[in-house]
Amino acid sequence: MTEFEFISYTEPTQRAGMRFMQRGIEGNIVMLNLLRFRKVADYTAHPELAPEVPISGAEAFNRYIEHTLPFLHESGGEVMFLGDGGEFLIGPEKERWDFIMMIRQSSAESFLAFSNHQEYMTGIGHRTAAIEDSRLLPITELPTSK
Repeated sequence: MTEFEFISYTEPTQRAGMRFMQRGIEGNIVMLNLLRFRKVADYTAHPELAPEVPISGAEAFNRYIEHTLPFLHESGGEVMFLGDGGEFLIGPEKERWDFIMMIRQSSAESFLAFSNHQEYMTGIGHRTAAIEDSRLLPITELPTSK
């Protein structure tokens, strides 16, 4: 890949989903989200959710969060952290992330149940419209020694 090529990651691949389940994660799981927003949200794939006037990717993502929170809480999940991103202090100089989000779920199974919830899925188009690129890293807590 040359420095001019851009690969966007907005959805998990089937292989990544399979590897996630094969990890056999037990107990709490934290999902670290790194998000880069589109300047203008693209509702092409979900015109039924498109606002009357164009909005930014950040605004579309806020609509996604508002829609999602009840389903997240219902599944036992919680928002641990929301924050503005930027450029890395250590990392690729040309890589930046607009928004960082950490979500805790009680288990991998509850995360999957949440992400496949029918009513939750009706608002996923706001996320699709908002995101130019993303990373999602499932994190598990290490046991601490006493």
